[in-house]
Formats: sequence, C-alpha cells, structure tokens
Amino acid sequence: MSDPKAFDKILTEIIRQDKGIKKVILVDKTGLTIANVSKLSYYPVDVDSIGAIASAVFCASEEQGKNLQIGELEIVTSEFSEGKIFASACGKGVLCVVSEAEVNIGLIRLVMKKQGVQLADELDKFLAVEPLSPKESELDEEDLKSALAELERV
Repeated sequence: MSDPKAFDKILTEIIRQDKGIKKVILVDKTGLTIANVSKLSYYPVDVDSIGAIASAVFCASEEQGKNLQIGELEIVTSEFSEGKIFASACGKGVLCVVSEAEVNIGLIRLVMKKQGVQLADELDKFLAVEPLSPKESELDEEDLKSALAELERV
C-alpha cells in the first residue's frame, strides 16, 4: 500500500529544485490527476486540464516514436514565450513540470529522470490492486438465494 503523502513529498522535492518551477503535476496515462503542487497558491490554472493535455501530448509523441521505431520517449518539452512545460514518463504515469521561460533545462531533465523513478515505484504501489479472495463462510449459498429472490421481487 502506498503512503498517500508520498506523491506530495516527491513533487515538493521537484518544485524546490529551481526557482523557475511554478507547478508540478502527476497524472496517469489517461490524463487523470493523481497529485499536484504549486509554488504560488494564486497561480491560476486548471490543474486537471493541464495534466490531461500534457498526458495526451506525451502519449501521442510516445506513439509517434513507436511507429517510427526510434526508441523510448524520454521527455516532451513545449516552449512558449513566457514559460515551458515538460512531460516525462514515470512508470504508469506522466510527470508534468510547468516553469518560467528562463529555467535550467538540464536541471529540470535531471530532476525529472531521478524523481520519475521514485514516482514510478510509488505509482506501482498505489495502483496495485490485490484481489480479495472471499472466504468460504462469506459465500453462503442460502444467503445468495435469498438475495436473488429479494431482487426478483423488486
């Protein structure tokens, strides 16, 4: 079982690495937000939308690379006039870093790779679902027949 605060701890470590990092988002590969941290609480963004788009862009680029047989995708960098968005795989998830335009790209790449390994491990724990095996005493046939009969009356 994963520690619920483990994601926040790792994302906080990432955001503290460079003053230019504004936001760090962890999403699964379908785009659902798992965790996020922000340096500026008043920084207005729709975290769910940003994460979903970053995941979609990353997964689309990953598919391009597979089709072209050019190897595993390491990082996607989107550069804008006033900032950058980085996305990289971390196991079953995508790590997204939003930064100012003037940021140390090499440091961001290094941190994302290093912390991506930790996030991948935590994601594996978080997403691990152990099937519950019902005990024989819990599957009493009479109880099941009674429940079925009750449903048929409705």
